[in-house]
Amino acid sequence: MSPIEIGLISVVAIVFLIYSGVYIPVALGMVSFVSIWLMRDNFTLALNLLKIAVGDSAMEYSFATIPLFTFMGLIVSKAGLGRDIYAVMTMRFRKVKGGIGMATVGANAVFAAVTGSSIASASVFTKVSVPQMMAQDYNSRFAVGVVAGSSVLGMIIPPSAMLIIYSFVAEQSVGDMFLAGVIPGILLAIAYVAAIWFMGRFTPNFVGGRVVEDTEWMSAREIASKTLPTLFLITVVLGGIYTGWLTAVEAGAAGALVALIIAFFRRSMTPKAFWNALLETGHITAAILFLITAASIYSRMLGLAGLPNQLEDLLAGSSASFWTVMLLYVLLMLFLGTLLDTASIILIVVPLFLPLVEALDMSLIWFGIITVVGAEIGLLTPPLGISCFVIKSTIDDDRISLKDVFMGALPFAFVMLIVLFILIEFPILSLALI
Repeated sequence: MSPIEIGLISVVAIVFLIYSGVYIPVALGMVSFVSIWLMRDNFTLALNLLKIAVGDSAMEYSFATIPLFTFMGLIVSKAGLGRDIYAVMTMRFRKVKGGIGMATVGANAVFAAVTGSSIASASVFTKVSVPQMMAQDYNSRFAVGVVAGSSVLGMIIPPSAMLIIYSFVAEQSVGDMFLAGVIPGILLAIAYVAAIWFMGRFTPNFVGGRVVEDTEWMSAREIASKTLPTLFLITVVLGGIYTGWLTAVEAGAAGALVALIIAFFRRSMTPKAFWNALLETGHITAAILFLITAASIYSRMLGLAGLPNQLEDLLAGSSASFWTVMLLYVLLMLFLGTLLDTASIILIVVPLFLPLVEALDMSLIWFGIITVVGAEIGLLTPPLGISCFVIKSTIDDDRISLKDVFMGALPFAFVMLIVLFILIEFPILSLALI
């Protein structure tokens, strides 16, 4: 077989193995190693490339952003900052039709800026938001749909684990990727709020709920105590990167330190919780290191097979326009999103398309935002909508089925698709802060 044929078979084999339940790095690394061995008929070459991939991944300075931001997010989550932001947002929006849904979106957007995890957001707000909406007679599908939809903000608004993974695969600056995610993340949050208002105005039965008139307002001091710590942490991390005072790694270290200080003064961090945060950080960091290492050997395999160049020649020969290429890319992302998780999609698809993107003179930073937003739609779509599964496993209510979660998330997946096309049409939205 030719290298091209081996490369094509390897991509199909990787998707099949992942969908069959094989651990993603194992599928990527094993198939790529065997493919290189077959293409070059040289076991030693394949082994040396694997050693290089491991070394390059582990010794990369910017890899330190992963444990630092992961640790910061876990400390923030355990310190209860998400609940505080939600309480303030709920007070402000309670008198509006669908207001608690809007408050959930707003709180998720702020929480995303200090955690960077869709799974953490889905878990936290399923516990604090859904019961409150159910108590106020909101439609159960709307209640879980709002949490599912807004939880994806954690993967777009920096610091985001998916932006970090993309930056390694595409060899882009982590700091630039973080800055590029700010405006798209805010735009998506605003679009969600507008969609909730629209649904409350024109499809009130889907939203349900009742407006609370006797809301007890918090004092200015209480509002400040609940919001200032989070806002200060966001300012330290993103402000440090934006002003150039801190690199992404330094911002992660500063953010982790500030999060620990906040947890200490709030007396919300027990020694056991601190130890658990350290253990979880180690587990998550190791998992992502394996992902990046496997992606590195996979990229080398694709290069040896010549698949990216073959794809570039194929689209160039057909005189495909910019929008044709992007529509094909979005459709591919949506299809894979029904089968694979976001990290898998980024690791498999991005190395294939990078040479084409560069040949079309498109920004790799902008392309990263498009990739992450497109892949994140998969978190809300069956059969493998991870956020939906997290919500179902977290919620303690037999009245809400997995089907209800997926149906509730569907309008928000549609809103994400609209925002995705806006970001494609106007790249400046992703590049304005860089």
